[in-house]
Amino acid sequence: MNDSDTLISVRDLKKTFRTGLFSGGFRALDGISLEVGRGMVFGLLGPNGAGKTTLIKILLGLVKGYEGEARVFGRLPSDHKMRERIGYLPEAHRLPGYMTGKQTLRLYGMYSGKSSKWLDVRTKNWIERVGMKGSAGRKVRQYSKGMQQRIGLAQAMVHEPDLVFLDEPTDGVDPVGRAAIREIVAELRDKGTTVFINSHLLMEVEQICDHIVIMRRGQIIRQGTIAELTPDTGRVEFGIDLSTGAPIEEIVGPIGSSLQRTSRGFEIAVDEDGANAIVDRLRGSGISIRSISPRKLTLEDTFIDLVQGEEQ
Repeated sequence: MNDSDTLISVRDLKKTFRTGLFSGGFRALDGISLEVGRGMVFGLLGPNGAGKTTLIKILLGLVKGYEGEARVFGRLPSDHKMRERIGYLPEAHRLPGYMTGKQTLRLYGMYSGKSSKWLDVRTKNWIERVGMKGSAGRKVRQYSKGMQQRIGLAQAMVHEPDLVFLDEPTDGVDPVGRAAIREIVAELRDKGTTVFINSHLLMEVEQICDHIVIMRRGQIIRQGTIAELTPDTGRVEFGIDLSTGAPIEEIVGPIGSSLQRTSRGFEIAVDEDGANAIVDRLRGSGISIRSISPRKLTLEDTFIDLVQGEEQ
């Protein structure tokens, strides 16, 4: 990755929080190193207490007194000018309840150095983009949790930042809203915006992230692309017509291994030649094949295996 393409660079980052006058403290980050490129959707995963929020707050200049190196746009996180290029949606954010949704966007946009005139069109566009056009004139305190989350997302985007940190962006949002957020994130990536996502909803992360880091106890225990973290299992699921009551075990015979019945048919460990042979046998027996799906590990499978393995 070229330096010009690197928006976030972290080297051997360590952070210890003091827990008492004479205690050694709690080490939230223990030697983190990573790079995040331009136009990338970057996922940060880990159990509670893994150090994810501490890392984000260091990159935003909100936590100081760390060891190692952190750079955003090639600058120290304490550089206030750099923050004008960043959007941030905190977890469990608190927007001004006495303001309307529209006023909130304008306020945060001006905090980021944009003029009132510049924000006129952008505010309207982002209110519509997050599905809040009919509620933009209502007070934030009247919003549901999902509505507050939508306005919170819009305030992170309204000043058109180059880098966006989203901490649990779909928390409290219904399935339609989550789909809309995924679409917005994809659009930002296509425009060259880098999106940094911290979320516990692994299915959401799996659908939208390009690269993922998994943390545990302040350390990175695994990172890679979705393809690298969700490899094939070597098993294939066959969806078939179950109404025939055919003896599948006898039909499949010695092909493959570890056959298991499923609600749609059966699953078996088999290579490509074996899968083709099974197809021939099923058709020869007059069994209708409805689907053939190679089974891959899900991101949740990988996450649980890694975290539980570290605990053991």
